[in-house]
Amino acid sequence: MSLYKKLYKDFEGLFLGYATLAIILNSCVGGAAAMVILMNGHDFGQMFQLFLAVSACMWYNTTILADMKPKFVFNSLLSSMFLCIFLLVLNLRMLMA
Repeated sequence: MSLYKKLYKDFEGLFLGYATLAIILNSCVGGAAAMVILMNGHDFGQMFQLFLAVSACMWYNTTILADMKPKFVFNSLLSSMFLCIFLLVLNLRMLMA
């Protein structure tokens, strides 16, 4: 069984608990990404990246509040986390250069 299927089965089994923890985790990672993005400046490129990070986090929170199916919520969580982590790492590398 693939890692995705294992994680999804676990997420689906304890949906409410994991969804609540994921809201906290996703908000923290999104907040860190927003902070690092804004540390690089505030021109159009950074504002667009900030828009993407905030939109991704809000999308995940919306899927929880709208009581979507667990698979859709799980996929939204993964996409939001990957996008925010990507933006975080990208901007950290820009700060270090």
